This record gives sequence, structure tokens and C-alpha cells, in this order.
Amino acid sequence: MALPLSYNIRNIAVRWQVTALAVGGIALVVAVLLVLTAMANGFRVALRATGSTQNAIVTQRGSTAELTSGMSRDTANTILVDSRVARDGQGRPLASPEIVLVASLPRRGATGAPEVNVTVRGVSPMAFQVRQGLKIVQGRQFTPGLYELVVGKQASERYEGTQIGSTIKLQRRSWQVVGIFSSEGSGFESEVWGDVDAMGGAFNRSNGYQSLTLRLKDPSAAARFDAELQKNPAMQVQLQGERDFYEKQAGQTATTLTILAVFVGVVMGIGAIFGAMNTMYGLVASRTREIGTLRALGFSRLSIMAAFIIESAVLALIAGVVGCLLALPVNFLSGATGGANFSQVAFAFRISGLWLVVAIIAAVCMGVFGGMLPSFRAARTPITAALRDA
Repeated sequence: MALPLSYNIRNIAVRWQVTALAVGGIALVVAVLLVLTAMANGFRVALRATGSTQNAIVTQRGSTAELTSGMSRDTANTILVDSRVARDGQGRPLASPEIVLVASLPRRGATGAPEVNVTVRGVSPMAFQVRQGLKIVQGRQFTPGLYELVVGKQASERYEGTQIGSTIKLQRRSWQVVGIFSSEGSGFESEVWGDVDAMGGAFNRSNGYQSLTLRLKDPSAAARFDAELQKNPAMQVQLQGERDFYEKQAGQTATTLTILAVFVGVVMGIGAIFGAMNTMYGLVASRTREIGTLRALGFSRLSIMAAFIIESAVLALIAGVVGCLLALPVNFLSGATGGANFSQVAFAFRISGLWLVVAIIAAVCMGVFGGMLPSFRAARTPITAALRDA
């Protein structure tokens, strides 16, 4: 004869002070797991949204990041005249040769804190046509040839001296911030942009570029285009989809954050299991007479063991829900971590539905494992001994 589920629910309500300890421990594990995975997921989503599926990016052959890439102006100009590159209404190639630099800027509101690396990108005016989703939300676009900058929305919120009208010192020159742009939450919002020719002269990069972003007439032709470029010994470059390129940048960092989340979750989960086990042992010890009475009424050992395991699982389920609720406020909060160009990439924490389900399942598993040994002890308690000890 099985014990009704209402029996377990009533016991949880009656002994809420003791069971709250187990709930708190498991809920904390769930919350920490979700926060860390939200960080990894947010970073991955930010770089996944960087770039367009219609665009391709050309970099030096073998390079994995723009900062370590380089190509001559002749190489870039040869690619620009290829018939597979899309044109605008005036027949100009939809392409932006670019240079990538790293500058140190102070964090906003962090007095005395060390400066952090920020990506500074020199782009052509065509960049805002090549990359869809980019738009100036405050101020105006920089004027080609002048020492002017536009700042990504995330960067403007995180770093000092990035508001419109302020100046930033780059290579002993003062660059004026004239606009703020958004890019649908992509990694570009963590960057500072200026005219590629002005930056090339200021940073002694006038002889070449580090990347070339271009719009393709037919994105499916990217693989064939790349094969032809790599066969040409005069061009030590490679071509790949822009979105694929930036998504790969997230791979190692996002994977490391996910592994860290799982590792911390496992370590804390083991502690939570022992916490749940101690709680359940305390409940068994305090209910010796009750267990003996149940056995005397004809309930089998298996029924009592199952009842305590169910009770532990219900506790863990409640703890899992509480942990999810504790973690939800971090959703869409802003954070930053290092990117492939040795600079910070800002992103929004994102708690995925999949990890919510995983966290709930993990919580229930912690409760079940934590309740097994105490449940077995309860089931093995002799009727006479239980009634006598009570």
C-alpha cells in the first residue's frame, strides 16, 4: 500500500524550518549555475549576432582574428573589382577595408580602477551600408579624413570620455566623439570607429589593411570565392562568412565559461546533496514514532522508502524553482569579457529556456540522491524499535 502524496506535502509544510535549509542550499546551486551559463550564452549570442549572412570577411591566410591579420592595399583593391562583390546604386563596391587597433579606456564610475582594452576600428564610410542593422542613434557619422569617432552603444555606457563632444587620446592625437551607433546588440557595440584613412596615417598603417568586409551578390558563392583566393600565390588571404568568422571568436571563451559553470555547479551540487542528506536524516530521526506507526498500519518498507524519496524530490523541485527565480533578475544585465582581439566585448546576460530545464532537473537529482540513504534507513527501522524509542 502506497502512501498518498498529500502526506509528503503536509510534512513539508509542518517542518518548514528544517526543510528551508535544504531548499536554500539547492536553490543557491541552481542560481549560481544559471548565472554562469547566462554569461556564457550572452557572450556567444553577442558575437553570433555580429555580422551578416550576406557578407564575407577577408583576412590574412591562417589568422584567427583581425588583430593578427594583414593585407596590402593592392590585394584589397584586386578583390574589390571582382564581379562577385555586390555594388550600390552608383556602381561602387559594397565593401569596407578596415584596420583594427586596441586602446585603453577607463571604466565609467570605477575610480582608481585600471583601464581596459577596447577595440578601435578604422572603417570606410561604406561600412554603414555593408553592415546591415547599424545606425547612428545619437549625433552624426564621422567625417572622412578628420579625427572623429563614433562609439558603440555598449561602449558609450561603459567607458569614460565616450559621450558626444568629448575627446579621446589616440596615438598622441585628440579624436572627437561625434556620434553613438547601435548594431542590434552585436559585438560591434563594444567598439569605437573612425575613418580608416585618418587612422591609417595616425597609426602608421597607411600601407595596408587588416580585414576587408564585403557584401556578396550570392552568399552561396563564398566557398568557391575562397578556394580561388587561396589558390592564388600572390594573395595570402582567406575569405569566410562574416557571421561565421565572429561566431568562431566566441567559441573558446564561451566554452570556457560553460565548463566553469558546470564545474562550479557540480562542486556546489555535491555539497547540496550532503546538505539535503543531513536534512533528511534529521527528519527521519524526528519521525521515528511516525515511521513505526505507519509500519504498524500495514505500510510496507518500500512504500516508506518511496515516500521519503518523493519528499526529498519535492523539496528539491521547490528549491530549483526558487533558484531560477533568484537568477532571473540577472537576465539582460550588462557584462563584459575578453574577446579575440585582446579587448573587452560587452554583452547582455541571457538565461535560456534549455538551461532553466537543466537546472530544475539537476535540482531534483540532487534531492533524490540526497534522500536515498535516509529513506533506506527509514524503511529499515523495525516496528517495535521505532515505537519503543518514541
